[in-house]
Amino acid sequence: MPVEFTAIDFETANSSGASACSVGLVKVRDGRVVDRAYWLLRPPFPHDEFNEWNVRIHGITPDMVADATSWAARLDEFREFTGDDWLVAHNATFDMGVIAKSSEAFGLEVPVHRYLCSLQVARKTYHLDSYRLPVAAMAAGFEDFSHHNALDDAEACAAIMAHAARRHDADDLDALARITGVRVGALGTPRAVPAPAPVAE
Repeated sequence: MPVEFTAIDFETANSSGASACSVGLVKVRDGRVVDRAYWLLRPPFPHDEFNEWNVRIHGITPDMVADATSWAARLDEFREFTGDDWLVAHNATFDMGVIAKSSEAFGLEVPVHRYLCSLQVARKTYHLDSYRLPVAAMAAGFEDFSHHNALDDAEACAAIMAHAARRHDADDLDALARITGVRVGALGTPRAVPAPAPVAE
């Protein structure tokens, strides 16, 4: 199935959505991964305190991001990588919130994308005891990845969506959302198109 999208995953320094400390991006074309990107990010003050629990989960420490660039510095690269793609993420509300809150923390315009949640799609596609990313990814045939590494998690998410599209015979994410009954989300506010000037008679 020729599904096309960018899968994304963030890790954060603490419970603040503006505390992104790493991001993984995986571009899918015709149902296959064609490009990947991974960046460590330096969270902005006052969102830059690293919670011990978060560090234990993803292994990223303050020293590791001390010389990293910020979300603001990476935003143009993010826009170039994603283009007009739909975004997908596992528990997408979290990751879309990180994009919005990180952009707002720097006073930047939130990128505009439609998005779909692979967690919700997995629940409509597989019969599992758990729909956590490693379990759902295994159902999609994607195993042995480093959970909570943002790039690996993004690739696992991509595998779920591509596999679900094949199972549901969906040609694109719009069709996949419709077939599974999963709500399509909207990130950012599309710019209004100005009305054409009236023509003098």
